[in-house]
Amino acid sequence: MSENRFSIFHFKSFIEKAIHELGFNEPTEIQKKMIPNIMRGESAIGQSQTGTGKTHAYLLPIIHSIDVGKEEVQAVITAPTRELASQIYHEIQRITKWAEEDQGSINSRVFIGGTDKQRTIEKLKKQPHIIVGTPGRINDLIKEQALFVHTAKTLVVDEADLMLDMGFLFDVDQIAGRMPENLQMLVFSATIPEKIKPFLKKYMENPKYEHVQPKHISAENIDHILVPLKSREKSELLYQILDSINPYLAIVFTNTKLMADEVADKLAGKGLKVGKLHGDLTPRERTKVMKQIRNLDFQYIVATDLAARGIDIEGVSHVINYELPQDLDFYVHRAGRTARAGLSGIAITIFEPSDEDALNRLEKMGITFIQQDIHKGEWVTIGDRNKRSKRKKGVDEIENKARSMVKKPKKVKPGYKKKITRQVEQIKKRERKLQKRK
Repeated sequence: MSENRFSIFHFKSFIEKAIHELGFNEPTEIQKKMIPNIMRGESAIGQSQTGTGKTHAYLLPIIHSIDVGKEEVQAVITAPTRELASQIYHEIQRITKWAEEDQGSINSRVFIGGTDKQRTIEKLKKQPHIIVGTPGRINDLIKEQALFVHTAKTLVVDEADLMLDMGFLFDVDQIAGRMPENLQMLVFSATIPEKIKPFLKKYMENPKYEHVQPKHISAENIDHILVPLKSREKSELLYQILDSINPYLAIVFTNTKLMADEVADKLAGKGLKVGKLHGDLTPRERTKVMKQIRNLDFQYIVATDLAARGIDIEGVSHVINYELPQDLDFYVHRAGRTARAGLSGIAITIFEPSDEDALNRLEKMGITFIQQDIHKGEWVTIGDRNKRSKRKKGVDEIENKARSMVKKPKKVKPGYKKKITRQVEQIKKRERKLQKRK
């Protein structure tokens, strides 16, 4: 087995094998900063943008620390959505399957809403080493005295800002309250809002805080393309875009479940293979859709922002914003679904004049847009959308400069206004010629 840079952490040999099989060679920045803290048993906060390897930053050291000789819960991992919890569980299994021949099996279980609670309780006669799930379901099982977390040394709060937004911090608080006083709490989030700080202070005394500043607000290898709607029908323009790019896998983002249904139905009506991903799907439907996505049954997915955070869908070549998100941070999370694992990607936004303010704010945040359009099925680069306003601004500047150069005479004589206007016009002509030469 070839040497890789993860050897600096001195993980157990089965984890080294798993890392090799997963194709990881070099730890990401958040992994380099967080793994040593976690392995020392310290509480820590890891802040970094989506797609930076946060999940393995806590999974690898947690799995390393499991004592298979103790049949008790040793780590609790909470996630805000069922899909993210299932994905974390899937990653745990990809690592722990290598443990059996080395040291005996590490048992992990996932607990999410929408599954048969009674059957879950019956299966908990043997407590797993690692549990992962949504806070509500984990808390329910603790209250039912089916799950015992008082033995767990570590609690992970993944996507903490989303936990706050979705109202799950109360359940996380309840779970943490049943755990040991010297609890190791690990919090991972893209942002650390002020409202979450009282919760962190309650359970974390002088935690290690590691913030990986994004080198760019979104990955360097993403092209951000703007397509003007003009007077076209939006769903028709979307179909033209999708037809012309012929993506490996594209996610189309809408702001509401209703719009996601409407867009998906229109695209399906055009004969495209479309999957839907939003909060109104039943747990069974969501599980089925995720499975179909992994099996590449769809070339197109229409989703709300549920899919923009924490759900890792492999092979997304294009992201299309059918609508700009109301919270502009979600633009970055959406774009971050593509260009993962060193690949390149394209984020396309259909925009209208009413989006101008949002686009200006995104540009101030560091997003560089390329303006393009589709003409007879071909992509063409078009002029800057601010060209007219910039031209007007330039005209106003010449006008103001010319007026400032002409002084009002001390003694006002008849016809002085006409004289001043002539002088202003002469200066404006001169300035325009100078600008043209430049």
